[in-house]
Amino acid sequence: MTQNSVRSTVQMTKRTRLGRRKDRARYERDQIYAILDEGLVAYVGFFDGNSSHVLPMAYGRCGDFLVLHGSRLSRLMNSAKEVEGLCVNVSLIDGLIFARSAFHHSVNYRSVSIYGAAQEVVEDAEKIDMLRAVVDHTFSGRWEACRPVSESELFATTVLKLPLDECVAKVRSGPPVDDKEDLEWNIWAGVVPVQTSFGEPVADAYCKKGLAPPSR
Repeated sequence: MTQNSVRSTVQMTKRTRLGRRKDRARYERDQIYAILDEGLVAYVGFFDGNSSHVLPMAYGRCGDFLVLHGSRLSRLMNSAKEVEGLCVNVSLIDGLIFARSAFHHSVNYRSVSIYGAAQEVVEDAEKIDMLRAVVDHTFSGRWEACRPVSESELFATTVLKLPLDECVAKVRSGPPVDDKEDLEWNIWAGVVPVQTSFGEPVADAYCKKGLAPPSR
């Protein structure tokens, strides 16, 4: 699922070229994939013919594809199959930047923006591989621990794969950047780190005793 392509970089396009702060752009696949593999939520932007929408979704990565899934009746799934301009963003927040001026407050982050046309996966074997990528993205090995997927579940689920060909990572790290004349102000400035952590698993009422919880 996480094996990287032999192509070490993605090609810059008009949509992935940064207009400002070009130094924050990253086009190396290993950096792009590392961010995608660490993230948990993808924000999917699409147009349904009447208006634009952005929805959060669980996702996975299967080689050089981002994998999305949902009900076959889903507006997002049906709209995404028909548009060329799908846009997906995954962002990780690493720290809050406190500067001496409100103007220079910022955030340390790593993000990936992906553009392109999603392809529907229709063959059952590939569909199962893609769904496994989504489930195992959150909890490694969880797919094998679950009961086998049924034919009715496969039929009810639309799976889309979005090629990771037109994408860009954007990274901001380091301390605040204050104006030189502000450095003498008696105001605390620096970075407050932000980390994602997982709490203790809570079993449901029907879970048999002695079963080990999943681990990421």
